Amino acid sequence: MSLALRAVDEPPATREDYWRHVLTDTIAPMDVRFDDDLDVRDRIVAGELGAIHVIDSSTGAGEGRRTSTHIRRADPERYQLFVQMDGSSAGEQEGRWAQLKPGDLSLTDLSRPFRCVYPPRRAVLVTFPHRMLPFRRKELAGLLGRRIPGDSGGAALLSSFVRQLPDHLDDDDGAGGARLATAVLDLVAVAVAALLDRRAAVPPDARRRALLRRIHASIDARLGDPDLAPATIAATHHISVRYLHRLFETEQHSVAELIRTRRLERCRRDLLDPALADRPVAAIGARWGFPDAAHFSRLFRDTYELPPSKFRRQFGHAGRP
Repeated sequence: MSLALRAVDEPPATREDYWRHVLTDTIAPMDVRFDDDLDVRDRIVAGELGAIHVIDSSTGAGEGRRTSTHIRRADPERYQLFVQMDGSSAGEQEGRWAQLKPGDLSLTDLSRPFRCVYPPRRAVLVTFPHRMLPFRRKELAGLLGRRIPGDSGGAALLSSFVRQLPDHLDDDDGAGGARLATAVLDLVAVAVAALLDRRAAVPPDARRRALLRRIHASIDARLGDPDLAPATIAATHHISVRYLHRLFETEQHSVAELIRTRRLERCRRDLLDPALADRPVAAIGARWGFPDAAHFSRLFRDTYELPPSKFRRQFGHAGRP
């Protein structure tokens, strides 16, 4: 279960002291300065997913500073992955400054001093023990205080994945949280290995899981392409079609089945969307990679037991489930 906290839940006279305690208890002990009056912008949602701690933080302008004194009092021996959602942030560690824009990432070692200065912004923070990454701390020292662009490669997938984590804090069943944590740590390890040119340091199972995650994301991004097929997916990820099929041997669906299932799910969603009630059924099918209307209707009926037009008439008035 997540814990949601708001600055405005405390009376104005004691609000700043209260919010300092909230920030230091949920993120890490540090000195905090507020440049704006605390208001409805200042809120935190935090929770655990397996081995990782997830914090969705929205705040007005201010500064946070963690010093050697704080570390001597309490050293959590954890890393913090910071992903910018809205606004911007400037973070400093090991003498390096990182100016982050939405989507960007940075890695902080909570066992070392750091400083963060920010205007009003929202960010997702993920903390995890040092031992969860397959690198020595001195190897990672060169990444601390650096901006990691979140618009390409493995960092882009990691950024997108982390930004969705707060939505899953309250639907965790234990095992699901552990799987999400493993996926996050795999993606962090692969992204860091690429930055360090140390790909061999990542265990083969973690590399395989991260590659599957990238393939799933790539498929979702290209569902509307009628030419999407195992051969084009394999070429995109620089692997053979044979190896692609091997990767999916332990998955619920084959590659082709996954593409078809995801496309039909998107079509079903659009057919139930009142905002798309005037869009022809054939156009919805074409939008999601089914240019042949008869083929789309047959596949949809085989999956949902009704042709798409009748499915829309029967269930579309209820809106999206």
